Amino acid sequence: MDYRAVGLKVGLEIHVQLNTGRKLFCNCLPIVRNDEPPHFRVVRRLRPSMSELGEVDPAAIWEFRKHRTFVYEGYYDTTCLVELDEEPPHDPDPESLEVALAVAMMFNAKIFDEVYVMRKTVIDGSNTSGFQRTMLIAHDGLAKFFDYKVPIQTIALEEDAARKIEERGGDTVVYRLDRLGIPLIEISTGILTYNPQEVMEVAYYIGHSIKMTGKAKRGLGTVRQDVNVSIEGGAKTEIKGVPDLSLIPKVIEYEVQRQLNLLAIRDELIRRGGVREDWFVKDFVDVTDIFSSTKSNLIRKVLEGGGKVVAIKTPGLKGILGKEVQPNRRFGTELADRVKVWTSLSGLIHSDELPGYGITAEEVSKVSSRLGVDSFILLAGTSDRDLVDAVDVIIDRIREALHGVPEETRAANPDGTTRFMRPRPGAARMYPETDLRPIRITEEMLARARALIPEPIESRVSRYVGYGMSRELAMQVIKSPPFYDLIDYLIGEFQGRVPATLIANTVVNTMKSLQRDGVDVSVITEDHLKAIFNEYAQGVITKEAIPDIIAAWSKEPDKPIDDVINRLGLRRMNPEEVRKYVMERAPKLGINDKNKLMNALMKELRGKADPSDIMRAIDEYLKNSQKDKVA
Repeated sequence: MDYRAVGLKVGLEIHVQLNTGRKLFCNCLPIVRNDEPPHFRVVRRLRPSMSELGEVDPAAIWEFRKHRTFVYEGYYDTTCLVELDEEPPHDPDPESLEVALAVAMMFNAKIFDEVYVMRKTVIDGSNTSGFQRTMLIAHDGLAKFFDYKVPIQTIALEEDAARKIEERGGDTVVYRLDRLGIPLIEISTGILTYNPQEVMEVAYYIGHSIKMTGKAKRGLGTVRQDVNVSIEGGAKTEIKGVPDLSLIPKVIEYEVQRQLNLLAIRDELIRRGGVREDWFVKDFVDVTDIFSSTKSNLIRKVLEGGGKVVAIKTPGLKGILGKEVQPNRRFGTELADRVKVWTSLSGLIHSDELPGYGITAEEVSKVSSRLGVDSFILLAGTSDRDLVDAVDVIIDRIREALHGVPEETRAANPDGTTRFMRPRPGAARMYPETDLRPIRITEEMLARARALIPEPIESRVSRYVGYGMSRELAMQVIKSPPFYDLIDYLIGEFQGRVPATLIANTVVNTMKSLQRDGVDVSVITEDHLKAIFNEYAQGVITKEAIPDIIAAWSKEPDKPIDDVINRLGLRRMNPEEVRKYVMERAPKLGINDKNKLMNALMKELRGKADPSDIMRAIDEYLKNSQKDKVA
């Protein structure tokens, strides 16, 4: 796809959890735990309130109308009254603030003289207070990564949300309070016009730069990405919670497809004679009697539970409801998403997919005749409130389709497609935190923050290349955050005795390859690797022996390395031993081609002899053989 031609614009929001000594607004330990069942549970309902300007955020209203109950689980030893919103927040964690200032300086952003804690309305239950506390640290920065120049719009320090554990029947959501309050840095970029693959790389470099401070948490869920996408004629769509960097290109590609297809739907409706909003009425027709003897398991189950079937007229939408907007997702799916978010109904059935689901052509004809249209939507449910609410959101979404692409917040699916979450928030979402004073940024704070600024990525790559690594290997090291500090340490420890390339390849590639083969490399520690490279530096083992030693040592990691080497028979032969072996073995192999002979002997001596020693012995053997022939 020509992304420039469609006017692709992308913005990133990168969220990175910080590894600090306490939570952001209390003294609780910032850990996510699954070591034991929660100690207590609290049940609550949340409702929206007006801002100081007398406005209510539309996203908050949307969430409130779901009529949800929230259950909060906590621990007495790592959760306090601040998480429960029963105690005012403490002053922000100074360590977290200094990390945020360091990140701002890394990205050349303008730091505010004073930092104010703000409340950001969040009423999906993930915050017990109904808002998230956030602090704007800096603005208008510019991050540079190789050929990328990335405008940084804002840098914020905020508290992480509670962790969703489960949803019960759509009406009750269970959250765990352990994650609530963990310090989180949010980096918001300006508009990016790079292609989707390049956007993924930018996201990596931003998150990785923060991790290089040594103050970021590692592991699943510690870095989260939101992606904002728009195209020419479309609308800004915020896609929340892209779980993995590698999914970013697919998410962008599929969102561009969705917006192009929604614009095509709008244009098609115009071509059909100008379908109007007033054609779609928030009303339904009860068609339960038509399905009294239906063979559809889906509908029969609802009717047996005392429910009913209703139909909504959708004039002018024949062929539109079934139009694909993303892979395996149709415009009808867009409508069903709204129904699932708003009600306890599992979805809807539209006329473009009928007959189907056990519904016969005769039943379809009867519904069409009663409605007087050839395009309709069926809803089946036991709750009148759910049916009325579903009709409302369906008609609202159809009316939006007449204008193209609606602005909304969507969630990423595992395959890169997206689903509706809620409307985009408005300006009334943010207001000052009244329980905390402003924080003046001092020269002393900035000095401590400067000490946290890591070596730039470009500089690190250049340094690795200077050690003799290829650029590709250097980038592999950079993209392996659990290992690059270890590699730096080992390179310094064995400088001049073990090639940096061997150290990097062992840690980044050999360990990964062994893990794929089922070897438990997690038990191989820094001390194990130091012992291995020490044996190599002293000429005790060859580099070819290292993978076998790691694999064997992983099964008995408490054994001395000498025991492992001796048991495997991988103690390096000296040059004279290699020469003697080759002179005795080569005549028996009967191979006179140098390369073939090398391959044969390497199979027998791999890990026991240095390849250069084997080659020298082969050269001598072939030279002597040639002399014997001449004689």
